[in-house]
Amino acid sequence: MTDTKILDTTGNPAPLGLLAFGMTTVLLNFHNAGFYPLDSMILAMGIFYGGLAQVIAGIMEWRKGNTFATTAFTSYGMFWLTLVGLILLPKMDLGVAAPVKDTAMALYLTMWGIFTLMMFKATFSLNRALQVVFGSLALLFFLLAIGDATGNETIAHLAGWEGLLCGISAIYAGMAQVINETSGKTLWPIGPMKKKAH
Repeated sequence: MTDTKILDTTGNPAPLGLLAFGMTTVLLNFHNAGFYPLDSMILAMGIFYGGLAQVIAGIMEWRKGNTFATTAFTSYGMFWLTLVGLILLPKMDLGVAAPVKDTAMALYLTMWGIFTLMMFKATFSLNRALQVVFGSLALLFFLLAIGDATGNETIAHLAGWEGLLCGISAIYAGMAQVINETSGKTLWPIGPMKKKAH
């Protein structure tokens, strides 16, 4: 009896997930930094690129057997969809109350911060680029939670600037994979971690 091995010839979905996350994060945090109000451009990006594209990337990573990327992309895709839901549902005249900023919204952001902190720990065996993305994202969630809990506009604007760095780092991590794969060499380093010998 011979064993049949299936060769994986599918593309790498990680750049899609990272770029969807990064670009949407940058646009939202231009708002958080005080450059423009929350508008349909941010909400549309949250639904379709930050939301659906990341969920699709997560499903594709599941097919490749990548537990970390499946969990990350699917979860953050759902984060964007739930965030848009939190903003839009109260406006639909369904009798649904908006989250109270100093309690419900702060708790929502804190939970995402805790989740991201645990995911950040998992990046210690992956690469430096992802460590920057997840470390800065955990900090972003906690800053946003503190800003909502206290109503302090300075903290909210600081979170916006920090969020811009987080989004840009995710764009870099995604584009680095595209550029390095298409060129066949490392042009944009991501700092892979050395595997420990067992």
